Amino acid sequence: MKRLYFGTDGIRGTVGQFPITPDFMLRLAHAVGQVLKRSDPRPQVLIGKDTRISGYMLESALEAGFNSAGVDVVLLGPIPTPGVAYLTRALRATLGVVISASHNPFADNGVKFFSASGAKLDDAWELAVEEALNQEPQWVESINLGKAKRLDDAAGRYIEFCKSTFDNQLTLKGKKIVVDAAHGAAYLVAPKIFEELGAEVITLGCAPNGVNINHDVGATHPEALVQAVISHHADFGIALDGDADRLQWVDEKGRLFNGDQLLYVLTLDRITQGEKVPGVVGTLMTNKAIEEGLRQLNVSFSRSKVGDRYVLEELISHGWELGGEGSGHLLMLDKHSTGDGLISALQVLQACLRMNSTLDQLLQAVPLFPQCLLNISIPSHLDWRTHSEFQSRIKSVEKELGANGRVLIRESGTEPLLRIMVEAKEEELSVNYASYLAESLSQFRNNV
Repeated sequence: MKRLYFGTDGIRGTVGQFPITPDFMLRLAHAVGQVLKRSDPRPQVLIGKDTRISGYMLESALEAGFNSAGVDVVLLGPIPTPGVAYLTRALRATLGVVISASHNPFADNGVKFFSASGAKLDDAWELAVEEALNQEPQWVESINLGKAKRLDDAAGRYIEFCKSTFDNQLTLKGKKIVVDAAHGAAYLVAPKIFEELGAEVITLGCAPNGVNINHDVGATHPEALVQAVISHHADFGIALDGDADRLQWVDEKGRLFNGDQLLYVLTLDRITQGEKVPGVVGTLMTNKAIEEGLRQLNVSFSRSKVGDRYVLEELISHGWELGGEGSGHLLMLDKHSTGDGLISALQVLQACLRMNSTLDQLLQAVPLFPQCLLNISIPSHLDWRTHSEFQSRIKSVEKELGANGRVLIRESGTEPLLRIMVEAKEEELSVNYASYLAESLSQFRNNV
């Protein structure tokens, strides 16, 4: 059964347009409450949010929906998504709820959920919620209404949790760090974490006003961080997205490093420390150089579908701990149940300190393969899989690349686009082969 509302990371869209409306959010929370009460007679739900102005409205609607189903609510205020995951587990709550549209502009918002263990819920649970949405509400009597309260020290608890993942023998004294919180959920906690570990912190994107989240700052706009690191002569800089579950890294020379590279460094650090790393999970988009580099470290590598929830599923299926995406979603299941931009930054920094090396030095063995990504618009009713010329060209390119590259064709989950990605050891080859494939697809589209 196909999901109607849930995407790869909860329910997301433009505020004021269905389903991101207060009436739907009330219905959604009520339906979720009905599902929770099948296994817990008195559920408790935590609700956190990012800094979007619409968060107040959606929070109120969700609170009312949960209370109407007999579910107690604890309001956390603005806090990173992984902070909600942590507190859900730490407080033994039934469910964690995050109001955020992550890296999207402020006009968007959304909602996503965490289980009692702090992990993202599976497709089956989301389908159960959607089925409950189709049923008549079951309003509880006044005596059984849920109650709501605030947790005043939510941010402080999360700060201490993040710091606990950093080696107690290490200090950040003498380090100058630029912290870009994207005017998002981590604007308070992110600077404090690094300051309390001894660093001199220069803040960027830490002044939210309700409408400036992700605007020209953060992980999706790292140019601001690059300039700040250079101008302040900082040792490095980190950029988070609006809900702080992803990370981008800039070194002292203003060079940008993505999630693929950081995943390799985290693996290398563990091996250097004598830990066993049986395998690592990436996605279909993970650079081939990382796969080859891990092989040289005798580490198995597996690819999941794009999306951190699918990385998590693959990790669990193998019993592994490390995984991530090029976007900066990194998973270390021995540290946290979900991706956490701040814990990821601490672990990468810890790796550099323990190995007494810069990030660039640690990545010398794995220069990334140049990637060319083209988006081709095609009508939804056309099946590229049946286009013989296109399929023939794919096979031809794959044969010519051999072990020195790869081809990935995938459909967009949100737009009528086909994404053509070619990796090769030389940039010219990746561009030429991608264009070669796109040409036949464009002809196919125009002739139909």
